[in-house]
Amino acid sequence: MKKIAAFLLSIGPGLFCIGYTVGTGSVTSMAKAGSQYGSQLLWVLALSCIFSWALMEAYGRYAVVTGRTAVNSFKTELKFGKVLAVVLIVGIVIGQWNSLSGIVGLSANALYEIARLFLPGLPAESYWAVLSIAVVILAILYFLLIVGKYSFFEKILILFVTIMGVSFLISMFIVLPPPGEIAMGFIPSIPEGEGGSLLVAAFVGTTMAAPTFVVRPLLMQGKGWAREHTSLQSRDALSSALLMFVISASIMVTAMGALYYKGLTINKVIDMVYTLEPVAGKFAVALFMTGALSAGLSSVFPILMVAPLLISDYKNGELDLKSKLFKRLTAVACVVGLSVPILGANPIAAQIATQVANVFVLPLVIGGIIYMVNRKAVMGEHRAGWLLNTGLVLAFIFSCVISVIGFTALKDFF
Repeated sequence: MKKIAAFLLSIGPGLFCIGYTVGTGSVTSMAKAGSQYGSQLLWVLALSCIFSWALMEAYGRYAVVTGRTAVNSFKTELKFGKVLAVVLIVGIVIGQWNSLSGIVGLSANALYEIARLFLPGLPAESYWAVLSIAVVILAILYFLLIVGKYSFFEKILILFVTIMGVSFLISMFIVLPPPGEIAMGFIPSIPEGEGGSLLVAAFVGTTMAAPTFVVRPLLMQGKGWAREHTSLQSRDALSSALLMFVISASIMVTAMGALYYKGLTINKVIDMVYTLEPVAGKFAVALFMTGALSAGLSSVFPILMVAPLLISDYKNGELDLKSKLFKRLTAVACVVGLSVPILGANPIAAQIATQVANVFVLPLVIGGIIYMVNRKAVMGEHRAGWLLNTGLVLAFIFSCVISVIGFTALKDFF
């Protein structure tokens, strides 16, 4: 256990990235896709994780070699850099705060469904109970945030991500479908019918999450990594991408094994309870919902921090966790996070729509780092080689295509 804990601590920034990406947005998108299309979209997940690896490597390498952060570098080093930096901050914060409301709603619903699983006397739906749970979740996380130490945040995320990963992996093996049918998901195809394109865009929006990459240099700074930690940073990026794929794929395969073959799809959080319980029993349902809850909490924690972190990056290129601005903006984010529970909206529909919105700033995030990581005067021998550049260019093309698909899908959705 000590060796496992030491390994997880050694990839702390990578766990922050998992916190941003594998949240209830991923749980929602992967579970809905697995229930509706089986493993058909596994290839989209694999591509997104490969491109995420390239982007985490690029942003992390730039940070440890130069000692600089992303937004501040864009502002000072690029033509029209101030405009680009402001657009990135506004786009990322709006996308993340929109996601936050759905995540909090899903987490509160997951806790309520776990309670109903063991206390059948509770009503099927309770607006005030779910809202109260959401308020308690945000109050606890806000209290933890104002402690203001990176190492403390890292340990909390390790706990959430570990519980999430173990829960989803065990759930997958309980209802494991034939391996050959899972492997068919690596053959590229887009599902026909309503909602297929929306889910493809949501996959990319939740896996190739722009804040994952833009915030990464700040996390390198918080970890104290510099030029001599280049290889450690690379291992961190690879480990994070692999864990992202394994955890997300296990959610999709669980939904495939439990729901797809019965022709059942997910429209509400409670659907996972009703459909998993007859197949695998209360234990498996509790495991899956615990994983969903941990995914939500692991996402809420860094998302609450995203606005003050990016603004601090823009102003002075430093990781600031103790200022009044940090406390005020995280408090505002908490209020935003209550919007879905207060409105009583369906958190799954809200979550998928907001995850799609995240893809629109992605081309800017990729284009900016392609330029920065190829500057020989700054990067020296560590500038991007042909392999990393190939990954970044393909990621840029992929993000542009997905942005078009996402725009069309959102237009049809509304």
